[in-house]
Amino acid sequence: MSLIRWSMKSRVLLLLLVASAAARGAQAETILFIGNSFTFAAYSPVWKYRAASVQDLNRGGVGGVPALFKLFSQEAGLNYDVSLETAPGKDLAFHLEQKRSLVARAWDHVILQSYSTLDERRPGDPSSLTQSATALASVLRAQNPNVDIRLMSTWSRADLTYMPGKHWFGQPITAMADDVRAGYDRAAQASGAKSVIGVGQAWNRAYAVGFADPNPYDGVDPGKVDLWTFDNYHASTYGYYLEALMVFGAVTGRDPASLGPAETAASELGVSQAQAMAMQAIARDELVAEGYPLAPARVSAPSAH
Repeated sequence: MSLIRWSMKSRVLLLLLVASAAARGAQAETILFIGNSFTFAAYSPVWKYRAASVQDLNRGGVGGVPALFKLFSQEAGLNYDVSLETAPGKDLAFHLEQKRSLVARAWDHVILQSYSTLDERRPGDPSSLTQSATALASVLRAQNPNVDIRLMSTWSRADLTYMPGKHWFGQPITAMADDVRAGYDRAAQASGAKSVIGVGQAWNRAYAVGFADPNPYDGVDPGKVDLWTFDNYHASTYGYYLEALMVFGAVTGRDPASLGPAETAASELGVSQAQAMAMQAIARDELVAEGYPLAPARVSAPSAH
């Protein structure tokens, strides 16, 4: 009788241990996005998209690129608790100085995105970005020494490339993105960030393969998309979708192309299946070119909520 009771106790204990391990395995990884309008997806339907699915630390009702990341991860069967702390027109120094109390927590992953020209007063100068990224990384590691910090390098602004007198006037549309990337690479090295996510390089690839029109000022060629919105500065839905695909692949290690033609955000935001697949392929190819190892995403249907 005692042996039977002991056997039953052992089985119960084993079940509890298995349940506890499963619960730990199902625990969501936390990810924080720190940035500006290029992260919260200003002037596009992505701005407030699925805002209830993420936590806006500033309580502005923003969904943005973080909400796209959340949905992509759900579709891939992954579990992320997604937060964002964003402010329009600000660099990382602002978040460090004004928002430290909000962001100084023990995050698993953090994405850092700064001002579009690296420095508002000195376009192309990475000095401020390097200093603020390094300081922010120190703040974040004080809360979690193992935090996965990545910098997100953004795209060329058409308004600064095609308009006379602007900093990148007369240069190829790819030049600004490459200059910005060089600044982020320098900041990543100084701060010890794990990688730079080359969103600007994905945009450059989109021009090269003929998916996106490189000059919105002379009209958009048939069969191509405009990655910018009306101001030729911020992104359109297409531009933000491509941005989110890059972050998804870089952080999760899953192939963005595995999300497939029926990806939910694309259909909800008016992106055709062919366009979604083209951008997924562009993101995959850019991530592979940048050395990211990618695995299939094992896509499942996300919740409608």
